[in-house]
Amino acid sequence: MPNKKLKVGNVPNLRFPGFDNEWEVRKMGEVATFSKGKGISKSDIEEGGTYECIRYGELYTYYGETIDEIKSRTNANVSRLVLSEANDVIIPASGETTIDIATASCVLKSGVVLGGDLNIIKTQNNGVFLSYYLNSKKKMEIANLAQGISVVHLYSSQLAMLNLNLPTLKEQNKISAFLSKLDERIQTQNKIIEGLKLSKQTLIKKIFSRELRFNNDNEISYPDWQIKKLGEITLPVSKRNKNNEKLPVYSINNRLGFVPQNEQFEGISSDDRGYDITLYKVIDKYTFAYNPARINVGSIGYSRDLENIIISSLYVCFITNDYIDDNFLFQYLKTEKFNKEVLKNVEGGVRDYLFYENFARILFEMPCIEEQNKIADFLCTFDNKIDMETGYLKKLEEQKKYLLQNMFV
Repeated sequence: MPNKKLKVGNVPNLRFPGFDNEWEVRKMGEVATFSKGKGISKSDIEEGGTYECIRYGELYTYYGETIDEIKSRTNANVSRLVLSEANDVIIPASGETTIDIATASCVLKSGVVLGGDLNIIKTQNNGVFLSYYLNSKKKMEIANLAQGISVVHLYSSQLAMLNLNLPTLKEQNKISAFLSKLDERIQTQNKIIEGLKLSKQTLIKKIFSRELRFNNDNEISYPDWQIKKLGEITLPVSKRNKNNEKLPVYSINNRLGFVPQNEQFEGISSDDRGYDITLYKVIDKYTFAYNPARINVGSIGYSRDLENIIISSLYVCFITNDYIDDNFLFQYLKTEKFNKEVLKNVEGGVRDYLFYENFARILFEMPCIEEQNKIADFLCTFDNKIDMETGYLKKLEEQKKYLLQNMFV
């Protein structure tokens, strides 16, 4: 791990032991040469193609600071195309926004086809170090270099004028190896979480198709599931904030459910509101709420012990009766099976809506309350494990962010 030292001269806040020299200031054009990739269209991408290839849009959506596993392949004639050399750094030459275009990746393999709209940077410095550096300390400077309105362009002549603070190659290698190892751990953590989610989804399908059943404590099967309408086990609620109380404003997040509005939408403060909130709905404990225009993508939440908050009047809110376990119902409302029923019952024009009346008509198969409890407890263990692993992932990502801010000049 790098150590925090008293900063003297042109050096970073965090540094590995054994490195004391000041970092050298150089223009990128003094330490690198520039070229461009050549066009690989979407139609040129072929699964199982002979040659690995990288298209500029993939830098925004798929790759990080290093590229060693290539997503796309092509059978295009490579004699007219540009092939990578290991250690090449690539940056998009065009994009939609200035901040997105400031995205660098180091290609670790030679012979990869580099598509059009890519700036290719070749240097004797460590390309991985340079990618981490450009994506952190230099990101805003690169964004400010980009030009354009509807389409933003970034030219090699602009990159050549960028000031860089560079340590010795030995220190670059140390920094890049350390950050790459941290990224490997982050990728592993993401795979752990995705594996848990996939396992849960597989089990949910088996449970709600009744391929997997639960027995009672005496190992006796529970009774057959009954067909019910959701309106038989739920009741709509619409408690308004009539007194215009400044209660915390929440929204519904597709992944997390109820979240404070200022976390869902940056820049919106729940404490400094200049709009009428008397029509907002007050949420008490054990209340469900969903966005009628987005429930098909999972926009539904369950308040559990959360109370004395308000949400937009656009949300549909309901509570349940004693015949249904709330946690069981919440699990069902996140299934593909429920989503298919949503699509059958929505109404509208430009945008489809699932109002409570439509929701209440949906038929679903309901086990007895004891089996509901067992199913809910079983699936909640997966949720708890996913939450725990996600919490650890956030710590790793926060650590990376801190290191990127402090290991470069």
